[in-house]
Amino acid sequence: MNRNLETVVDVMRVPAEGDPSCAIVKVDPGAPVSDESCDILVVGGGMGGIAAGWAAARRGHHVCLLEETDWLGGQITSQGVASLDEHEQIEVFGGTRSYTALCEVIRDSYRKLADEPQEPLNPGRCWVSRLAFEPRVAVGAIGDLLSPYVEAGRLRVFLRTKATEAETDGDRVTSIRAINLDDGRAVRFAFEYVLDATELGDLLPLTGTECVVGAESAAETSEPHAQPDEAKPHCVQSCTYIFALERRPEGEDHRISRPTQYEHYRDRQPYSLRIHVHGGEIYGETTGWLDYQLFEPTSGTKGPLWEYRRLVEATQFPGYYAHDLTMFNWPGNDYRDVPLVDQSPEALASALQGAKRVSLGFVYWLQTGAPNPDGSPGFANLLLRSDLMGSTDGLSKFPYIRECRRIKAVKTVTEQEVAVAHQPGPRAAHFNDSVGVGWYPIDIHQVSEHEVGTSTRTKPFQIPLGALIPVRVQNLIAANKNIGTTHITNGCFRLHPVEWNIGEAAGLVTAFAIEQGRTPGAIHGDETLLREFQKEVVNEGIPLCWLIDVPVSSPDFTAVQRLAMARGYGGREDSLEFAPDEPVTAKDRAAWLTHTGNPGIATPSGDRIVSRSEFARVILKAGEI
Repeated sequence: MNRNLETVVDVMRVPAEGDPSCAIVKVDPGAPVSDESCDILVVGGGMGGIAAGWAAARRGHHVCLLEETDWLGGQITSQGVASLDEHEQIEVFGGTRSYTALCEVIRDSYRKLADEPQEPLNPGRCWVSRLAFEPRVAVGAIGDLLSPYVEAGRLRVFLRTKATEAETDGDRVTSIRAINLDDGRAVRFAFEYVLDATELGDLLPLTGTECVVGAESAAETSEPHAQPDEAKPHCVQSCTYIFALERRPEGEDHRISRPTQYEHYRDRQPYSLRIHVHGGEIYGETTGWLDYQLFEPTSGTKGPLWEYRRLVEATQFPGYYAHDLTMFNWPGNDYRDVPLVDQSPEALASALQGAKRVSLGFVYWLQTGAPNPDGSPGFANLLLRSDLMGSTDGLSKFPYIRECRRIKAVKTVTEQEVAVAHQPGPRAAHFNDSVGVGWYPIDIHQVSEHEVGTSTRTKPFQIPLGALIPVRVQNLIAANKNIGTTHITNGCFRLHPVEWNIGEAAGLVTAFAIEQGRTPGAIHGDETLLREFQKEVVNEGIPLCWLIDVPVSSPDFTAVQRLAMARGYGGREDSLEFAPDEPVTAKDRAAWLTHTGNPGIATPSGDRIVSRSEFARVILKAGEI
């Protein structure tokens, strides 16, 4: 079956002023088409897409990677969210080895500029992130990491390229056609597997892959905070065009022109430094209203708004930066009018223009209307730095996408499996098919008065392989925030390190599927194959379960992760720590040996007292895990 698009929106071309339809590109079905073949086609070059393509290329497979903007990186580059949304353990645990490598390459770009860098270096020294940076620096870091595979011919990158057509045969996708948005050239890709790493889940309707949009009903998910009566497809989290400002000297005037619809959005958003927060979110422990000042700390807050997502604190880099640089991702510039999914090209272009006007209006309000302690409204010395976002209008190339279409998956993660109110132990619900980990509050940016979703803390959770696998289509895998979550749980699976881990797992499972001659669905359904695949995942430096005192860098990481996944946590089910140096107890031995299915098996280390990590090493060497 053939499904094709007659027109598509070139998101980078949508203007803030003028006719938005100028960004609509007509697809010429009769245009000459060139053919490309690969083992794995990755459509979408964001965090998930990069991690997927890199992972498959590391295993020796040939990968084609398509990205519709001119920057790889998604959230951290073209979407402008270059202050990472992570968790409190991220510097020691809870990210993959490759994710850490990316962060370190970014830090290296700044270490050489600092006289005495404070480690772990945070160029922005902001209060919401442990690492903030300029988007262009991340573009360079990604290029450095991928370049060996590009040069070797195992990874081919197609920028400014968007999928427009799909051929399917039964439960398989056989080809994808795409066009270059700059010159209209068409390319048809043949592959064994295709990964949807697009920001909006664009391949799902194009390939006929069953999917979900918006908020499910309680009857569908049994979630306490799902829609009580019926599903609401229009309840999709708001998107945001990100921008960055420089704090220039007092007396300078860098006010932009008043944007169209400024008064409308000023009053409707409204533009404000006052926000309502839920206890346990990133802002604090108490539910209620918080009043921020731009440059001064206020009671109950973690600091001024300027330092919230500051990208560069100039004083750390004398001689290189004259002034601080800050990006804004704030309720005031969230776009809530309509969701971006399942819109006609004309409606989508119009919505994107509206989203741009919201953000430019917030810039103008900060410059002219924000409360200023000196009594005058606004801060005219704030300079909109369009160069930081690589655009002409000062906004990110692509809006920050929080929620998209989601596959109907073999496994759908629900609120009850991750939220603190439903998980009494130190971890979220255990998934035997784990291919990674994550941790972040359920954070839902409201888009409609019909929104009833919750914002709450979660327990450290796992990423189940079943959430990446569609219920029917055999050779398409979800590799972004389009996995099997609900509207509610998407709110904690959509963040930087989790999206990266999802993509990396997607790249690895398709590579493993090719090597084994089995589909991901078959691997998931075969316990022996699943365990073999999980061993490969651990070998790649991806944690499968939460044990924060045995990091990826530890020589015991592989043994401990495999022991815990195969036989549990021993006598420490109630702790996130493995306690590698503590002696193995009788309770440990009983728990770990019982899980073999053969309780009478001899302990490989004999009866002598050994540490828990040594027990893991010995039992691994003996081939029992």
